[in-house]
Amino acid sequence: MKNIFSISLLSSAILAASAWAQNPSAEERFAKPSDELVKLESQYWERTPIPIPDDIILESSGILALPNQELLVTTRRGEIWHIAGAYDKVPNPKFTLFASGLHEPLGIIAAPQGGFYVAQRPEVTHIEDTDGDGRADSFKTIAEIPISGSYHEYAFGPIMAPNGNMRVTLNVAFGAATQSPVPWRGWMIEITPDGQVIPIAAGLRSPAGFTVSKDGVWLSAENQGEWVGSGRVTQIDEGDFIGHIASLAWTREPGSTVTLRPGDIPDSGEPMHEVAKRIPGIKSPAVWLPHTIQGISTAGLVEDLTGGDFGPFAGQYYISDQGQSKIIRMSMEQVKGVWQGASYAFREGFECGIIRLTWGENATLWAGETNRGWGSVGPKREGLERLTWTGKTPFEIKEATAQVDGFLLTFTQPVDQESAADPANYGITSFTYKYHKTYGSPPINVKPHTIAKIEVADDGLSVRIAVPGFRQGYVHEIKASGLIDAKSGEALLHDTAYYTLNEIPYGERIAPPGWMEAETITRHHHVPAVAVTAASVKNQTAPPAAWNGKEPDQHISIGTKPGLQFDQTLIEVKAGSRIQFTFNNVDDMMHNFVLTQPGKGMDVGNAAMQLGVAGEGMNFVPKSDDVIAHTKILHPESSETIYFTVPDKPGDYDYVCTFPGHAFLMKGILRVTK
Repeated sequence: MKNIFSISLLSSAILAASAWAQNPSAEERFAKPSDELVKLESQYWERTPIPIPDDIILESSGILALPNQELLVTTRRGEIWHIAGAYDKVPNPKFTLFASGLHEPLGIIAAPQGGFYVAQRPEVTHIEDTDGDGRADSFKTIAEIPISGSYHEYAFGPIMAPNGNMRVTLNVAFGAATQSPVPWRGWMIEITPDGQVIPIAAGLRSPAGFTVSKDGVWLSAENQGEWVGSGRVTQIDEGDFIGHIASLAWTREPGSTVTLRPGDIPDSGEPMHEVAKRIPGIKSPAVWLPHTIQGISTAGLVEDLTGGDFGPFAGQYYISDQGQSKIIRMSMEQVKGVWQGASYAFREGFECGIIRLTWGENATLWAGETNRGWGSVGPKREGLERLTWTGKTPFEIKEATAQVDGFLLTFTQPVDQESAADPANYGITSFTYKYHKTYGSPPINVKPHTIAKIEVADDGLSVRIAVPGFRQGYVHEIKASGLIDAKSGEALLHDTAYYTLNEIPYGERIAPPGWMEAETITRHHHVPAVAVTAASVKNQTAPPAAWNGKEPDQHISIGTKPGLQFDQTLIEVKAGSRIQFTFNNVDDMMHNFVLTQPGKGMDVGNAAMQLGVAGEGMNFVPKSDDVIAHTKILHPESSETIYFTVPDKPGDYDYVCTFPGHAFLMKGILRVTK
């Protein structure tokens, strides 16, 4: 079946490429970020891109590792490729087309009876090569999946359940009058071998990554969006409501495991865990993934079952990000029957956005890549890469766990005792997100914490930190930037953990009496208030006083196009002229407009991604002399008019959207002439 929605997105990508071709000098200015960190990470986990023939567009959307070091890879263009030779030290793979004509398949698994199960947009299909010629010749519909025609109605999976059924997660529609126009959009569903569809849980938005652990625990990852303040991972039980209300349109249908209705959910902007206390059935995330810090478009999710063959994090999870082209790490624990845990940076520098992660032989982690329609930090359009452990162990925070009065950090290697005992080498800040129908949320209720006491283990492999006023239901940023390795003197490869504290465990306190109830706050390592003030003078929403009442010399208005694009990529103005500039965001996601010095667009875009928790409060505009003027972050269907004076020096001045990850695609040139 032809995928007309993907064709539309492809056209947008082609238009963007055409715009770049008209101004190649601008494209050359944009380079990959974090080169120094990527070089360090490469010492421990080696990234190997797989060569792809020029006549194959491998928008990898699902990966199945076969015996004998072979792979089956589905693509968003409806193909399945058999690949041999991808495991070779220097890959020279052979590609054979196994199947084509599918409708944007986003996952593939082996079927117990032979052949394979594939999730397409409109159905789950059993596919098999019955005559042994290397091409699929049997296509049987196992279960139909209703679709209405929205480009956003993706179907992810399938994954085999312990009971022998399959599970699939279904995206909501986007940009329509209703985001669940057909049954079970925004649900996790279970499919029996004979095709019966069983609704499991509601409230999903874009659950691109989900898995079932070795212990039978179902986890689903989410992308920031409406009703989703930031990326997150939620543990799912039958009957749960995860948060997005569109799916509640179908809770009166026979078989629904959820009884909540859309009117039961308040759009109050309170923290989600507070709303969940009042409304039974709402499931708060097990782990929040702070937006722009731990990714901007959460995708693949896998458990490390390699027993240490992939490195020191066996039993933890790896999560890929499509927008930032990277993989983060997640540890989890169950406290008082509730799942919670922490996320950590792990590996950057991939060539494209990673939508799928799959384990292969020899503890190889395969990354399937695509960025069509969204863009990504990695500049390539599609790809397939493998990640393997080099055998070297970095100095890292191995795991953060909750204690009755704070947190316990364990390390991969012994920490220097003196550095670990110094409170000045830590910074702990708690925050959360709004639960509302607005797209995304800035961090709210941000509070820094002091440290009451530190206990360093004799072997140097752990540090216990007592944190007065730490908060249940909140994310805690735990920075340990001053710690060094006891032997090498090296700093932590990644020095921050983000722990979501859903429940506080029982146990003995180490803090002095009275300290845990105190709210003595003395320092905070984030400085958003100063940065916002510095940046806001470049966001003039009225004619500047320096114009002395003079009218603008030129009125400019630009908008957006699908595929992360401005609708104009070249604007010509006169040096020193007064500009009234209107930016209209008609896209379905948030954007801003930031004018920078020549050749500095990507530098400013990279700096925006490093703003962390403070980013949204600063409109993702860093404090930088390279920024000339900017709008605020605009939600869909909104606009802002700003005023600025064009620099006197002629040249090509970059303009970009600095919403994290967008600058790599969403850019243009303001050409200043004499």
